[in-house]
Amino acid sequence: MKTLLARGWAKLPHDPRLADWAARAAEIARDAIESDEHSQQWQCDKTWFVGVDVLHNAPDGSIGDVSLAGRAVEELTALYGAQHWHRAQVSVVRPGYPKPRAGESDAAFRYRQHRDAAHVDGLLPVGDKRRRHLHEPHGFILGIPLNETSPDAAPLVVWDGSHLIMKQAFEQVLGGMTDARERDTDVTDAYQSARRRVFDACPRLELHARPGEALILHRQVLHGIAGFADTATAPPEGRMIAYFRPQLAEIPDWLALP
Repeated sequence: MKTLLARGWAKLPHDPRLADWAARAAEIARDAIESDEHSQQWQCDKTWFVGVDVLHNAPDGSIGDVSLAGRAVEELTALYGAQHWHRAQVSVVRPGYPKPRAGESDAAFRYRQHRDAAHVDGLLPVGDKRRRHLHEPHGFILGIPLNETSPDAAPLVVWDGSHLIMKQAFEQVLGGMTDARERDTDVTDAYQSARRRVFDACPRLELHARPGEALILHRQVLHGIAGFADTATAPPEGRMIAYFRPQLAEIPDWLALP
């Protein structure tokens, strides 16, 4: 995991065990994204399916008799310990993305278009002014592609090495606090300032992977989703990626862990 810690992301090669899991997950995901139960998760004029908690995997990550296994799982376990795998998000993007999200301001849509809606996970908007607070401290992000697409079909975007800038900024604001105080602290100004430094200093990379491969992101890396290019190809359901973001029990761990 040297790449993950040094650059904020890692791409792991094909593992047949993970490919088996992805194939089973894809079967369930195709049904879920077309169901009335999850219709409200379609956003941006039905070009982006957010897909939170859509995949009904077991706490050990398995789906039926297919285990969540492979090199990515083994290396994450070695680095961060055994995980309780929440129900995975299934992110789906279709031709036409990005389009404005319901209620999105013109400025927010321009940010989606030109900056890939770049963000650090877990910083949630609070109150009428939507000030950012760290309410969901994730340990890491594991992305598992569920189908074959071209590299320009709304790939995951990262700013290479941005986790180092972000980590320093958050430590200056939150370091030494208790969990309760950290959750109550407005980090908006520090976050936005650090984000501007990232855009100036860190290369923007588009990450593409195939079923059986894995994308791992550091919890503090700046990342987003690129547009679905006019030249892109994907199956009828669109580009599908399953994401796991196991939450940490305490915010201090979000700062202290590698």
